[in-house]
Amino acid sequence: MRKALAGRTVTGVGGSVRDVAEAEPSLEGLRVRDVRAAGKHLLVRFDDGRTLRTHMRMTGSWHLYRPGERWQKPASGARVVIETAERVAVCFHAPEVELLAEGAEARSAVGRLGPDLLAPDADPREIASRWRGRPELPVGVAVMRQALAAGIGNVYKSETLFLCGVDPFRRAGDLTDETLLEIARTARRLMLDNLRGRAPRTTRHAPGRGRLWVYGRGGKPCYRCGTPIRMRRQGEDGRSTYFCASCQAG
Repeated sequence: MRKALAGRTVTGVGGSVRDVAEAEPSLEGLRVRDVRAAGKHLLVRFDDGRTLRTHMRMTGSWHLYRPGERWQKPASGARVVIETAERVAVCFHAPEVELLAEGAEARSAVGRLGPDLLAPDADPREIASRWRGRPELPVGVAVMRQALAAGIGNVYKSETLFLCGVDPFRRAGDLTDETLLEIARTARRLMLDNLRGRAPRTTRHAPGRGRLWVYGRGGKPCYRCGTPIRMRRQGEDGRSTYFCASCQAG
């Protein structure tokens, strides 16, 4: 997105979100100053100080096309369309879309995020310390709290805790500082390894076998010990947590 849009002038704006497509003043004619990720949020910043914030959750996606190129999804699902002379960026089905006024980014959901695990200056020790600060939370819930540390989703939660041998349902306060630091470092490593996005998310590299250790493998044998992988709902949102009861026994 940054390579395609940054420095380009917006020649057209559309989509079903009227606050963006019909914004006053219009985004048309502005230059895209930057595009960056903040945790799970994507921020498109314009040179008048406004910022377009989108959050994909489980349904949204941004597509990039050449002008006139056929879209891969129906236009009815387009939440935002940003056109430049060279590229057309289309945001399909994103649940969260808002155009932030200049200076409003800090007061939005982005301003409530903890340190981003993928930031160049991310400090795993600081992130582990923030999890330590919520000792009452199960660690599988703590690592998903974006206000503590931004970036970890359901897949990386399950995969990271498996690789660290940690029971997702143990309280963060029952884990040692060294274990919390290992979780932070492992999550950052896995996510950095997958940044290029050339293939589906992969945490396990074994030709001809699965890409993931536990996520989505409920009832199937653990690749390490053969114990059937289990899935339990966790947290207020009932997010699925996959784990091996033997390898992650504590």
